[in-house]
Amino acid sequence: MKKQWFAFWGVIIVSFIVLGWAGTRIYHQKPPLPEVVKTQSGEIMIGPGQISDGQNVWQSLGGMEMGSVWGHGSYVAPDWTADYLHRECVFILNSWAQAGYRQDYNHLDVEHKAELRARLRELLRTNTYDPSTNTITVDPIRVQAFETNVQHYREVFVNGDNESSIPAGTLTDTARIRQLVSFYFWTSWAASTNRPGDNMSYTSNWPHEELIGNVPTSDAIIWTGFSIIMLLAGIGILVWFHASRKREPVAEKVPAEDPLSSFKPTPSQKAVVKYFWIVSGLFIVQIIMGVITAHFGVEGNAFYGLPIAKLLPYVITRTWHTQIGIFWIATAWLAAGLYIGPAVSGVEPKGQRLGVNILFGALLVVVLGSLIGEWFGIKQKLTGSSWFYFGHQGYEYVDLGRVWQIALLVGLFLWLYLVGRCIVTAIRKGGEQKTLMTMFLVSAVAIAAFYAAGLMWGKNTHLSVVEYWRWWVVHLWVEGFFEVFATVVIAFLFARLQLIRLATANQSVLFSTTIFLTGGIIGTLHHLYFAGTPTSIMALGAVFSALEVVPLTIIGFEAWDNIRLSRSTEWVKKYKWPIYFFVSVAFWNMVGAGLFGFTINPPIALYYMQGLNTTPVHGHTALFGVYGMLGLGLMLFCMRMLYVREDWKDGAIKFSFWTINGGLMLMVVLSLLPVGIMQTWASVEFGYWYARSAEFLYSPTLMTLKWLRAIGDTVFAVGAVTLGLFVFGLATGHSLKKAGGVTRSENRH
Repeated sequence: MKKQWFAFWGVIIVSFIVLGWAGTRIYHQKPPLPEVVKTQSGEIMIGPGQISDGQNVWQSLGGMEMGSVWGHGSYVAPDWTADYLHRECVFILNSWAQAGYRQDYNHLDVEHKAELRARLRELLRTNTYDPSTNTITVDPIRVQAFETNVQHYREVFVNGDNESSIPAGTLTDTARIRQLVSFYFWTSWAASTNRPGDNMSYTSNWPHEELIGNVPTSDAIIWTGFSIIMLLAGIGILVWFHASRKREPVAEKVPAEDPLSSFKPTPSQKAVVKYFWIVSGLFIVQIIMGVITAHFGVEGNAFYGLPIAKLLPYVITRTWHTQIGIFWIATAWLAAGLYIGPAVSGVEPKGQRLGVNILFGALLVVVLGSLIGEWFGIKQKLTGSSWFYFGHQGYEYVDLGRVWQIALLVGLFLWLYLVGRCIVTAIRKGGEQKTLMTMFLVSAVAIAAFYAAGLMWGKNTHLSVVEYWRWWVVHLWVEGFFEVFATVVIAFLFARLQLIRLATANQSVLFSTTIFLTGGIIGTLHHLYFAGTPTSIMALGAVFSALEVVPLTIIGFEAWDNIRLSRSTEWVKKYKWPIYFFVSVAFWNMVGAGLFGFTINPPIALYYMQGLNTTPVHGHTALFGVYGMLGLGLMLFCMRMLYVREDWKDGAIKFSFWTINGGLMLMVVLSLLPVGIMQTWASVEFGYWYARSAEFLYSPTLMTLKWLRAIGDTVFAVGAVTLGLFVFGLATGHSLKKAGGVTRSENRH
């Protein structure tokens, strides 16, 4: 085991050194943030502080939850970077065409169009930033384009834009609108202006915009090819290694009876049950918010004719949909840790139940407080800087205000204390479980500590820097160390049931975790190709995100092993459906994280696809399909242990299992994937701005595809409600089979 531990820690240390180095490159090579934008004659277009203030306005309105910037955000409203850039290009071309030929650009012949495009490309791509004065100098015609765009966006935010799901009165202050457009201009400037001494923009020529020659760079093409080579090489090596290993039996001998049949829950374990009630409730609320959010994509600001946008605009429902998803998934996993802690140590630490109850109350305060604060923030009811601390930070998945963020971090460290003291007790006992418990402790520490990455930016931090740290939370915290934690917990559960040997569990967990983190840590950078980062980020992200996919190619073995476990003996059948949820995790890991993830991960693919509906294809099938299903499986496993001597009415779980998985598949196949494919075609053919435009998204074909999503959503929602009712029914006895007409619930007392 020493060699495996050496490999594990070696991967972690080297990977974080590389990731840290990448962060320093982003800090030093981020797009400059000018103090002033002016003409050569001295006319001020954007004054001191207006760009930073505009970023704050954008954040307070919901930021990434209302359209996107640099491709990161939501999908109904435009990408403001691409939208501003295209509008500026069209305005300038039409102005020149009218001045020179007395007609609009579109009516010119091919030769004159080419002449004006070359002139436009020279104008926009030339870098006029002066670092000595922190000033950008622009041509007067760009000032005219800016003023025209200010007027356009004033109409959008004051009068509303139904097709973008922006209600009237979203932003009415003229000065704040101008600040917001100043921020849009800056993101567009970074996307169209060449880096000093280079022939590509600060965003590696993203977005695709033929009018100024924003096309994929040679780096995007080369590193895409290299990532595919690394993927194939990695698969070959891993399959060869896997085939060379001796396959272990399910267990040396499966026990004749359930080893947990005499299990008696401790007071703290009984106290954990209410966490699972909250998980079930939040799961249902998240789906309701998701249904409303998806429907805004076809009716704009209405829900089947009901004008709900005044109370619950798109940006609110989408914020709550994504954040509640993180909340209930994390709560399920944290609750599993609290439940398993005493089972690991074999003792109930003093004050454990009190700690569990205090943490539960704290989580409720954070959840409710942050959701309410986000509503007040987005409705512009929080003055000064209070929107940042109590309202909406504007960054997807870490939307909650800074105060709630800090409170959640404190809660995570309280959870670490409650779980950690149980694990340390188990480690001190030694024996075969020591390796597994050490991994348990490592993952628990990482879960608490890495959420702190979300505190590494402030209200006025540069967007490229925020993106670097934000993905530490989204990728490393959610997709990285929570997955390590889940791997350990599942191995422990199967070992406790004596379905696998502890030695096998130890080796499997260390090996799979090391392989996963080899690509997973540095692979964080694949989210940052076009976020104002240097090409070294693209190189590292492309290569290591390909390696992330490698272990998923043999995940079918894990799925089959889990199915075999569920059939190994008669008493195991009571754990069938919790195990089947783990099987679905393996399936969606392969499809959602592997197939759909690698579809958009290579640089050349993401160049055209970033922020299109191909992203939620991966997002839904990976975030919910993998981590959500894991949360549900862990919840059911813990509940099965609590009610170990009871017979369940499994029909409800069977129904919910198939409808949840089937609904997710229908949602993707009938709607999200075809819409994403058509958007990709539009992005390649006409430009990214068009793929995100209302003109394209409200075309008859896409409207039909978006309506088809209702089928999958409905099936999925029915399954989720059924599962929620089943969990609540365990408390009331309605989900338990009766013996002699009386519900058997003696083990709960």
